[in-house]
Amino acid sequence: MATRSHASSLQISRETRERFVAATEGLIEPVAHAIGERLVALASQTGNARDMQENRDGFLAFQSHGADWAAHTRQAWRKALASSSSAGSSSNSLSRLELIGDEVVETNILSSRLAQTIQDKASFELNDLRLRIQHLDGTSELDAKDVLKPEAFAKVLVDQWLANGMSRDLWIKVQDQVQTHMVDAMVKAYKDANAFLISRDVMPEIDLKSFVRRTGSVNSGAAGLGGSFAASHASGSASMGISAQQAQSPRGGYALPAGSFAPAAIGVGMGRGGAAVTAGDAMGGNGGSPLVVARQRAQGVLLNLKRFVTARIGGDISQHRPAAVGGDVVGGPAGVAGAPAFAAAIADAEVAYQAAASQYVVGDEATAVLQATVDLRRRSAELKKKAPTTADKATVEIVALMFQAILAEERIPFSARVWFARLQMPVLRVAIAEPEFFGTLQHPARMLIDRMGSCVMGFDAAAISGSALEGEIRRVVQVIEQYPETGQRVFKLVFDEFVAFLNKYLTQSDTAQKVMSVAQQVEQKETMAIQYTIELRKMLNDMPVREEIREFLFKVWAEVLAIAALRYGPQDEQTVMLKRSASDLVWAASAKPNRNDRTRVIQDLPKLLQRLRQGMTLLGIVGDTQEQHIKTIGATLSDAFMSKTEAIPQAKIEAMAKRLANLEDFVSDEGTMDVPLDAASIELLLGVDAASIEVVPDTGTKVGEDMLAWAHELQVGNWFMLDHNDRVSQVQFVWRSERKQLHLFASSDGRSFLIQVGRLASYLQAGLLVPAEEETLTVRATREALAKLDANPERLLN
Repeated sequence: MATRSHASSLQISRETRERFVAATEGLIEPVAHAIGERLVALASQTGNARDMQENRDGFLAFQSHGADWAAHTRQAWRKALASSSSAGSSSNSLSRLELIGDEVVETNILSSRLAQTIQDKASFELNDLRLRIQHLDGTSELDAKDVLKPEAFAKVLVDQWLANGMSRDLWIKVQDQVQTHMVDAMVKAYKDANAFLISRDVMPEIDLKSFVRRTGSVNSGAAGLGGSFAASHASGSASMGISAQQAQSPRGGYALPAGSFAPAAIGVGMGRGGAAVTAGDAMGGNGGSPLVVARQRAQGVLLNLKRFVTARIGGDISQHRPAAVGGDVVGGPAGVAGAPAFAAAIADAEVAYQAAASQYVVGDEATAVLQATVDLRRRSAELKKKAPTTADKATVEIVALMFQAILAEERIPFSARVWFARLQMPVLRVAIAEPEFFGTLQHPARMLIDRMGSCVMGFDAAAISGSALEGEIRRVVQVIEQYPETGQRVFKLVFDEFVAFLNKYLTQSDTAQKVMSVAQQVEQKETMAIQYTIELRKMLNDMPVREEIREFLFKVWAEVLAIAALRYGPQDEQTVMLKRSASDLVWAASAKPNRNDRTRVIQDLPKLLQRLRQGMTLLGIVGDTQEQHIKTIGATLSDAFMSKTEAIPQAKIEAMAKRLANLEDFVSDEGTMDVPLDAASIELLLGVDAASIEVVPDTGTKVGEDMLAWAHELQVGNWFMLDHNDRVSQVQFVWRSERKQLHLFASSDGRSFLIQVGRLASYLQAGLLVPAEEETLTVRATREALAKLDANPERLLN
């Protein structure tokens, strides 16, 4: 790399920041547009009066201040660039302790959530960019307010939101939309910044070995696994509360704030199964919903692995490694230096193991698992001897230890474990060629193993052996073995196929099929009724229609149209007739000063009332209730006949009739969250023993957006402990309705629980529904592998 002057380096650093701010400034308008759309959707939802008023107020607030927020955010972001320091170390927020008001803390929490989301997705690109900028600036850390830090942009967005007259509660309602429209674009901005620096010959290859700070006296707990890193100062952290991402060191490990707690307090503790729990895990669990905390803790395990291996080999196995230089090789993907021979050795070991496994899979399963463990350990030792790089040796050892942990997992039935064992060599092959396997929880190989593991761990051996589920796991493994050159693509393919299989397999019983069918119809009908009500409100918004008629149309006729559309089809003759009845009723209820209009009313009224009765009967409104509605409508029509109601222009009536005729074209189920669910009627419709089915409808309890997000992200096949009516059951999540409003859980004793989304979120919030497993299978296996390596570091390369 050519030598450049300090002034030239600072110029490139400034230009990088300018390009980054210009790129991210372009996100503000699309984000503002997405927020507006979200608030329109919220304002259109029906619910309790308080929520509806809050949603309308939020919409109006953004209508008034949204444009100012976008403009002022752009100005503040450009101003942040002007004041962003490109040299000098960041200040120590803990060295200037001061009292901070609750409002400031709450605001910092809002911006830090957004910053954490960006940090999670862009961690690798951001770490590379940080190292390159530090190299240019000649500093050891970015300034606390540097625009390149995710928290800088997040803070500008939130600060300007509040400064322009909008509330924190309103931000919370739209923060998911902000994240959705920002995260990928921010990742691209960081990637483009790195590409720009590489084009200017700024650290084209990052040698992490030179950034390792070694110490011989720091306690292993404070220094991280292996005792190789000094606890470094966490700059730029908020004075109150330091998130895992905010306190992350340039190497991707967790940096600890100087003087915040003694090394003894950070030392390695013991987690579930004797696995090491480090400071990174503990810090990753601060704040957020249980879903966010679990992800942070899981990511902390991978970061600890990265930190441990980096200390041992001077390189990072979670990123693609450079080609061999000289004698010893830091690492390299398949195809570099001596890697082809090593890839062939892995392939030979895989074929040999398959042949051996086919001989003992049929026998005693416990013995088969033991034989598999011993055989794979022996083959791994042989492969380590043939590994051409230190990184490859480390990869072989880590994958071997992970699969030892998986094969020792007693909650996985033996018949499934023997097939899991056959994935070790394919996973090793992928981990060598695609080192990001160790850096992300979303690698298809991890996702597949985790999904299969979470599904089978709730069944006993008898339920799995010989089942279609075992057959599918066998098929998945064999497909992976057949396509050794496709890398993660084959894992992604079979993962999608396995998920599709689960959706069918878990709902194949007659009871489940009947529950699903009725639940889908109820959900569809109720969703349509809500949307039809919204459309009717829009149609009548500027019409002087009596309140009695409005209430009938909103509360009764919208459901009539929904059930007719569902039963007969939206353009069926009967449905069209019922749609037309709504506009006919509005016309009949308007003032009739004209003799011809009065004559027409007299002629048409019997047919109109007949159609209204027909619709109410379709909905199940009969007897006295139906008569009361007819009586109320009749009184209003009498007033209209005598011109005691207001007149409605004929053009508006015709426009309403035209819109009603194609009502389904104007509605969408997007954003509908409060589908009513009536337990008694569903049980009646099912026609099965109600004692075996628990219908758990919403109760109106308000839950946070993060809990609703968690409810929507539950994965079919996973097991949970459900505490319902003082009875704790182990249940498996088997089905989610199309609109994600209804969720079906099945227990091993044959009972089913149909739970509405709001109630599901409140159960998650209250701890009445908790995952049966605290960690995914591969995260737990990684944690246990780290515990073994921490106790015996020499085994990584020996």
